[in-house]
This record gives sequence, structure tokens and C-alpha cells, in this order.
Amino acid sequence: MRIGELATRAGTTTRTLRYYESRGLLPARRGDNGYRTYDESDLLLLRQIRTLQDFGFDLEETRPFVECLRAGHPEGDTCPASLAVYRRKLDELDALIGELQAVRAKIGLRLAMAEGEPPLCELGGQEL
Repeated sequence: MRIGELATRAGTTTRTLRYYESRGLLPARRGDNGYRTYDESDLLLLRQIRTLQDFGFDLEETRPFVECLRAGHPEGDTCPASLAVYRRKLDELDALIGELQAVRAKIGLRLAMAEGEPPLCELGGQEL
């Protein structure tokens, strides 16, 4: 298939596909006529990239998944490098959740103080 059809089927733009190609994530094959040509495996690569980006992965973080698919694995997350990226992403998310919980606790305390309520002990919910 040509670039326009692939873009339509993947739900993206031809510009995005060219960008992925420039980053080495999408193969740059050309037909005899000079047009870019793609197949179903390229669509699978794009779906993997899009799914991961929807989860908050940056483009470079998708590379191990793409390489796993290119190596012939049926899924992009079955290779050790892909699993390592998952682990790093979970660690990042856990850290962000911890930071957000700390901010939430501080805001909750400030709200309680502003409303004139006595602050609660974090351990047992008892007044200090």
C-alpha cells in the first residue's frame, strides 16, 4: 500500500509517517516507481506506536517495541528491552502518583486550616 492508504488505515497523517521514517521507526521501502510502499507489518508497527503514545510513552520509548516486532515477534512487548521500558514507565508513574498524593495532602491540610477545622493526624485521622 502507499503512504496515503497507510496513514488512513493507521488514523494518522502522511507527515507523521514521514517523521517516523526519518526517526528510523518505519521502514523506508520504495517501489519501482519511487513511491513509498508499505504492508500489513508496517500497519502493526504504527498501531503499536500509537497505542504506546496514547499511554504516555514518548516516541523514543516506543523503539524497543518496534524492534521487537521487526525481529518477528507477534507482539512488541515480548522482548526484554520492551519489558524494561514498561518497568521504567511504571516507576515513573509511581513516582508521579506519590508526588501528587503529597501535594493533595498539603492542599487538603491548607483547606482544612482555611475553613477553621482542626488538622487531622495522618496516621489515625484524629485531631492533633
